Amino acid sequence: MASATPSRKMEEEATCSICLEYLAEPVTIDCGHNFCRACITHYCEHGKPESGIKFPCPECRMPFERGKFRSNRKLANIVDNIKQLRLKPGKGQENLCERHQEKLKLFCEEDGEAICVICRESRDHRDHVMLPIEEAAHDYKVKLQEALGPLLMELEKALALTSEEEKKSMEWQGKVENWRRSITREFKKLHQLLNEEEQLLLRRLAEEEREILQRLQDNITKLSEQSAALINRITELEEKCQQPAAELLQVRLITTSPSSILGYKICLDMREMLERFTVDVTLDPDTANHWLVLSEDRKCVRRGDTCQDLPNNPERFETSACVLGAGGFASGWCYWEVEVGHKTEWALGVCRESVSRRGQVTASPKHGYWILCLRSGKYKALTSPPTHLPVSISPSRVGVFLDCEGGEVSFYNVTDRSHLFTFTDTFSGTLRPCFYPGYNAGDTNLTPLIICPVPAQARGNFWCVHSYVIKIAIG
Repeated sequence: MASATPSRKMEEEATCSICLEYLAEPVTIDCGHNFCRACITHYCEHGKPESGIKFPCPECRMPFERGKFRSNRKLANIVDNIKQLRLKPGKGQENLCERHQEKLKLFCEEDGEAICVICRESRDHRDHVMLPIEEAAHDYKVKLQEALGPLLMELEKALALTSEEEKKSMEWQGKVENWRRSITREFKKLHQLLNEEEQLLLRRLAEEEREILQRLQDNITKLSEQSAALINRITELEEKCQQPAAELLQVRLITTSPSSILGYKICLDMREMLERFTVDVTLDPDTANHWLVLSEDRKCVRRGDTCQDLPNNPERFETSACVLGAGGFASGWCYWEVEVGHKTEWALGVCRESVSRRGQVTASPKHGYWILCLRSGKYKALTSPPTHLPVSISPSRVGVFLDCEGGEVSFYNVTDRSHLFTFTDTFSGTLRPCFYPGYNAGDTNLTPLIICPVPAQARGNFWCVHSYVIKIAIG
């Protein structure tokens, strides 16, 4: 009786709810219910859809598309097994002994076969243990039922797991579809924003083109007028050269040099574009070395005259006079500018948040630092080995542009709007701005490093565009 309940459940799972027979060529619809392929096809052909091409499930009424069936081979195999277990003997003739044509009434336990009463007296079975065939069949059925119970329970578990996996599959498909729509929606916004930015730059370029061409045209006109005046003056001098000596000496000749011609350098200034991605960087006092002095607004840092008594927390630089920016960047673009003034020694850039602050710092990309510095009157990018930079005009302000996904850190001389250097690498984790004001060196390097304020046209923190980036540089 213990196996009656799972047995009945297995019967229900293997039965089509339309024809009420065992499932023939079972198929599964979107909601997870199973039907005979012929039954559900006939249901769709003669039924009426609720909306468009969708029909209600005969069991749960959840809509499904006509013809969108999935064959369930595993369930088909299970139904075949259940059929074999539930087969009933037919009503044909009684089984007879093949040798004596007598009814099989006994069961020989030693030989494991049914025999007639004549076989029992034969030499082959005379000494064997015999049971009435009904009693032997009953014992065998009991053993079969004992073996059938666990099998039916395993089958029930398998069907439950199949249903659960099908449910997970449907849920996953729904999540993927939601993500697909979200990605499409966000990139549509991004494309619109980029298109607006493109149109704005093109309009500015057209205006700049008109202004420059007008200036050049005005200059050409002035030069033409000067050329005509020079030709007239040359003609006049040539005529005077032909005059007699007495007349020539009476004329006081005064010559003037022609006006110098000014050249024009056409430069598309992209600094305004970079300023749109300016982030509000402030200094993190918990990382500042004991020798550094920070302003109250945490925008300025200089090296002090004494070593301060500060908590020796693990975030603080132990021996190197460095300080990091508060917070960090793991994605998107960000830009900030630092006033270096006339300092004779300084270093700026970014580093990994995970860099060690203990002991002496080795500032190189290999150790998680991407730094540009001024030392001993020379500008260097701290690669391995350092890269010396030719700088014609010393910068009083330096711009730092970080492209996290693109793996670039670029430095710009804001003073003459020139590019200084670009590190190219692969970034992982969070990057933080890094500042080193240098030694005081008497009175020549006392001024602080100053983080410049965020301009009005900056768009908040920074614009994140995932893995798609536009390279922007000052012209």
